[in-house]
Amino acid sequence: MRIQLRNLQDERFLRPLQLISGLFFEECETAIHTSEADFMVDITVEGTAHVAAAAVLTETATGETYTASFEKDLSAIAEEKERFKQVKHVVSYVYLSVLQQVTGIEQKWGILTGVRPTKLLHKKLQSGLTQEEAHQQLRDDYLIHEEKIELMQRIVDRQLAIVPDLYRLKDEVSIYIGIPFCPTKCAYCTFPAYAINGRQGSVDSFLGGLHYEIREVGKFLREQGIKITTVYYGGGTPTSITAEEMDMLYEEMYEAFPDVRHVRELTVEAGRPDTITPEKLDVLNKWNIDRISINPQSYHEETLKAIGRHHTVKETIDKYHLAREMGMNNINMDLIIGLPGEGTEIFQNTLDETEKLMPESLTVHTLSFKRASEMTQNKRKYKVASREEITDMMHMAEEWTKEHGYVPYYLYRQKNILGNLENVGYALPGQESIYNIVIMEEVQSIIGLGCGASSKFVHPKTGAITHFANPKDPKSYNDSFEQYTEEKIQILRELFA
Repeated sequence: MRIQLRNLQDERFLRPLQLISGLFFEECETAIHTSEADFMVDITVEGTAHVAAAAVLTETATGETYTASFEKDLSAIAEEKERFKQVKHVVSYVYLSVLQQVTGIEQKWGILTGVRPTKLLHKKLQSGLTQEEAHQQLRDDYLIHEEKIELMQRIVDRQLAIVPDLYRLKDEVSIYIGIPFCPTKCAYCTFPAYAINGRQGSVDSFLGGLHYEIREVGKFLREQGIKITTVYYGGGTPTSITAEEMDMLYEEMYEAFPDVRHVRELTVEAGRPDTITPEKLDVLNKWNIDRISINPQSYHEETLKAIGRHHTVKETIDKYHLAREMGMNNINMDLIIGLPGEGTEIFQNTLDETEKLMPESLTVHTLSFKRASEMTQNKRKYKVASREEITDMMHMAEEWTKEHGYVPYYLYRQKNILGNLENVGYALPGQESIYNIVIMEEVQSIIGLGCGASSKFVHPKTGAITHFANPKDPKSYNDSFEQYTEEKIQILRELFA
């Protein structure tokens, strides 16, 4: 599909409009200048204090036209950056409207292409708007459908019930510790994750650097009296390393971090069942870590083979029961909607198998074709369900979780997500992950330690966000971890001065 944008007055609008095109067409070239196009779209914007936009879409093959218009009063907005943002919304509104007309596809998230819809609702409510006023703005300005607004509100309400001081956590931090190794790399994955077999030298060197980061950052936090809210071990698969290496790592954490015994939550992803052993569960128990993830993704053997997960359905179930028997009392499981070859029948089987286990929390992901993944680079090999069937599976998950007492408590979206849907975390009440909430709502700084770990520094007073990333490959990390540690600490000094 090729779309030509004509008379576009500001080229900064191009990228947002390209993202909207991608909501409707799997492969679409949206450009200002192109020799041939299936659709030609004329967009005009008039006014400054009162902005009016119009879009006229012409279908090249038939000559049929579709029109939309929208206007907004911006007289109360003085800041240039915010004014441009609002004009961009107006332009996006008319563009989405004509594409909905020509395709017959309604986008229930409207013009939103960002990752964090609930953060938007939090901000509106914090600004003093009533719930009704905030919802009306989401409908009018973003074209979001009622069912998505209701979902957002349920999640916001649940988050504030779980973490009543959510808006006051800015003076604390959370810690993310990345372990960049897995048994194998999944086809849909773009995280920094390397097959651990044959890499023991890299693992040893990496862990030396990680221990250094933990000690130095912990020292700074103690000296400044900065509290830690949560600690989260991700990756990769943190349980890919040996039980002895895990033991030493957690001992370092307890010695380095201030009041680690009193943090609100400690989580270790054990996402790959083939990494879980009695010895590793003993280590988790030793250090009072009882919140883990064991991720089936699917209960269909052929799917697991297709996506490169070298464990069986039986192994997932067996390791879940082993974890339960050895005292793990807060287990999360991830499921993915839309994996290759799966439709509603297979997904129903996955829900039926989940019912036999009843983990404390369940994150339902919608497959996203991430640019660097093996799956994206070989799309013809990985056939996925239609938009309609993907939507049906999401509704199945919504109904299943409701029937079994789970409530939604966090939500995020991704680019190139199937059906323009969302990823939703559900939990039995009282078993929600605080880390998932604080990272999605960006209410405090997350300090990333380890290879491939990203830090997100949130200024305690202004809320301004600064991103900082460690190197993604173990060799580069090993060569420069001291430098990256000092740079992070310098940012923290400036934030908490």
